[in-house]
Amino acid sequence: MVDTLGVAVVGFGWMGRVHTQAYARVRHHYPQLPLVPELVTVAEEVPGRAEEAAAQFGFASTARDWREVAADPRVKAVSITAPNFLHREIGVAMAEAGKHIWIEKPVGLSAEDARAVADAVATAGVQGTVGFNYRNAPAVEAARELIASGEIGTVTHVRVRLFSDYAAHPESALTWRYERERGGSGVLGDLASHGVDLARFLLGDITSLAADTAVFLPERARPAGATAGHSRAAGGELGPVENEDYVSCLLRFASGARGVLEACRVSVGEQNNYGFEVHGTKGAVFWDFRRMNELGVSRGTTYQDQSVTTVYVGPGDGEFAAFQPGAANAMGYDDLKVIEAYRFLTSVAEGTAHGATLTDAVYSAAALDAMARSARSGTWAEVAGRA
Repeated sequence: MVDTLGVAVVGFGWMGRVHTQAYARVRHHYPQLPLVPELVTVAEEVPGRAEEAAAQFGFASTARDWREVAADPRVKAVSITAPNFLHREIGVAMAEAGKHIWIEKPVGLSAEDARAVADAVATAGVQGTVGFNYRNAPAVEAARELIASGEIGTVTHVRVRLFSDYAAHPESALTWRYERERGGSGVLGDLASHGVDLARFLLGDITSLAADTAVFLPERARPAGATAGHSRAAGGELGPVENEDYVSCLLRFASGARGVLEACRVSVGEQNNYGFEVHGTKGAVFWDFRRMNELGVSRGTTYQDQSVTTVYVGPGDGEFAAFQPGAANAMGYDDLKVIEAYRFLTSVAEGTAHGATLTDAVYSAAALDAMARSARSGTWAEVAGRA
């Protein structure tokens, strides 16, 4: 017996589209899933955008105000893909309305915001999944298992990088992403949040850190109308960029390992250069998102001049078998969100969390807050977690 689950998407920019496509595909890859998502409604304040989404994807209805979704008894689960500054208000309201939530990172603008959503989810007894999609890559899950097995010895240090050029053009529009009040901490929330989650997923808790931040493009042009993605606004009135373009951070882990996390949204020549290098006393493991289905692995007893082997992930790694029949067949970014949808719907069906949760979001947000404190003070900062 397969039940249907009424789902809604709040905010239909690029990420809202990705969530919708994941709902449409999830049963193709996971036919055993006991819940079939039914696209009930899409909420978007930009005129015409919700109607276009309904026509393309088959939502039964549309809304301009997300509060209509909270009040809709047909909706049992909600994807929250609206701008960051709305995450707390929408997340708390949906949880209090008894709806399960799949919410994008960062969950609000601060650890306080993330904790408010986490507490609302816990109080309501609903499920909450968070969009830390890079941890869903089968190669990342394989790396985590390899590290935990001790094959590379005791981890000594890690480097996590997230370099992108999405904001590198000087004519990029001054959207909400560049405002402190609505976009929060800039590249910290956009990219470093993923880096914190990857580092913690692989190596465990970060206890303290020291960070430096910078704004390299201090002014951008204000857009004349509604924007989507990373639009241009040549010739518009200039306004100040209020949040960070760049962050570098030294990390100390509870295990004793050390790390470096670096993220930048204005890196000319870098397109989604995301990845990590984890070094241990007997070997190392390397991952590059642009070669998502490969790992570089060094292991053995040579130590000095020890070689690195390219390993292609396959059906025994993570959720790879749900997408491809054999190693070295490629998976892509959208597949990671299908995995996320599967884990979200499985959480709802079983009443037990699968995948990244609000607890993970709170921890990541606490680390981002610590980065901001450290950058202001020029000193090391503790990562408070849920405390």
